[in-house]
Amino acid sequence: MRRSVPQSSFGDRVVAVVRALGPGEVVSYGDVAAEAGSPGAARAVGHVLREADGLPWWRVVTATGRLAPGLEVEQAAHLRAEGVAVADGHVSRGPRDRRHSNE
Repeated sequence: MRRSVPQSSFGDRVVAVVRALGPGEVVSYGDVAAEAGSPGAARAVGHVLREADGLPWWRVVTATGRLAPGLEVEQAAHLRAEGVAVADGHVSRGPRDRRHSNE
């Protein structure tokens, strides 16, 4: 169950980055960490996403485009609804340097 938790300043920055993602935009955990000012903190991004309510968490994938383990079906459904191609547990076009959409 997702729940609201107090956010550190890093957590606040992660929340802001993820909230700013539009439908069809897919980024990696590392992209979010870098944009939040903490390159190398990709795993911490995953923790923030697990603990926070109301974020479009499905728009964040691994650097190789892999979906979140254990949440692949739900994440794929969200992404497909936004027009993102998903196959075999990965977005068809993996995250690049920064945000990108599937247009």
